[in-house]
Amino acid sequence: MYPAEFRYTKDHEWIQITGATGTIGITDYAQHALGDVVFVELPKVGGRVKAGDVLGTVESVKAVSEVFSPVGGEVAEINTELSTAPEKINHDPHRSAWLVKIKMDDAKGADGLMDAKAYEAYVAEKEKEQTA
Repeated sequence: MYPAEFRYTKDHEWIQITGATGTIGITDYAQHALGDVVFVELPKVGGRVKAGDVLGTVESVKAVSEVFSPVGGEVAEINTELSTAPEKINHDPHRSAWLVKIKMDDAKGADGLMDAKAYEAYVAEKEKEQTA
């Protein structure tokens, strides 16, 4: 379910690294937990973020959730399609509904993140806690 080439945070963001660029989005688990997404706020292109900084927010019918950057760098591109079609996050969270592309200061910044297998185990544990 979770793309093997991505890395994942405990806050349910994913990052796909291609060269010096990291493409960031929220996971399928996060979009399910949020419910129907109705608004997305993203940073300005050219802005700088540090790992752990708030990149933006995703608002759903249930809640507003902050999105944290898994790496530091410069915001190179934002997914402008989400301003008119935020519901894409519910339909394709791991591909067309990416949020931000970051020109990373250091590609090794993502080395400590979970791989798909570890993230699936993490999510399974979270779901078990919620049903207990």
